Amino acid sequence: MTDAPKTKAIGRKSIRPTFQPRELMTDTPDLAGAWTAQIITLFPQAFPGVLGESLMGKALKDGLWQLQTYDLRDYGIGKHKNVDDTPAGGGAGMVLRADVLEAAINDARAAARGVMPIYYLSPRGKRIDQEMARNLAKADGVTLLCGRFEGVDERVLEHFNIQEISLGDFVMTGGELAAQALIDATVRLLPGVLGNADSAVEESFSNGMLEHPQYTKPAEWQGHPIPEVLLSGNHAKIAKWRKEMSEEITRERRPDLWQAREGHGKKG
Repeated sequence: MTDAPKTKAIGRKSIRPTFQPRELMTDTPDLAGAWTAQIITLFPQAFPGVLGESLMGKALKDGLWQLQTYDLRDYGIGKHKNVDDTPAGGGAGMVLRADVLEAAINDARAAARGVMPIYYLSPRGKRIDQEMARNLAKADGVTLLCGRFEGVDERVLEHFNIQEISLGDFVMTGGELAAQALIDATVRLLPGVLGNADSAVEESFSNGMLEHPQYTKPAEWQGHPIPEVLLSGNHAKIAKWRKEMSEEITRERRPDLWQAREGHGKKG
């Protein structure tokens, strides 16, 4: 008889009256309405990682979102819990097995609720952007499959209709860091996570442009003063300056964003 796979859940548990001893209860938290991130990975110990710090960590402890990890090793085959095998047709490296992935994905999807898309972190995938984060923040959560080695058996992606997404045009040793980046970008958009809701409105990509420069005390540092307009108290002038700087920086650093914005404006 094999042990049942262990699902690690992190987040505040809601407290309800029960006659069942606490030590016999599942460790999966029951957080009604909490945005849920499910992570299928060989390294569950990598989570929450940086997501457990600062505003993300506070939101996690407060139950504004929850994290569930599924350890692929628990679904491994045989005595040694094998999760991978050599590529069909030959070649270097190892590929995560379809049967192992199937068992883990089935468990994760069985625990999913509402609208929770499933993604595979892969350099072949669609680039993660702010729009994707905004859309995910409107969902009930997400299931993220973190690859390792040479990737996963292609049949799994086809069978479960899993969309591939990428952090950028580079290769990493696994999908865990990319998964954390996507979760961070999404969770910070959830109601109540940021201390100031306006922060999410004024930052980069919120309106298709990069953010304007930011300054704080001291008023002068190493011979560099804060732009005078920001100390003027004239909010109309400050707003105008910030808009102009945002446009200038976007034109210089991300002409692709500027062209897309200009094209959208012409169509409108």
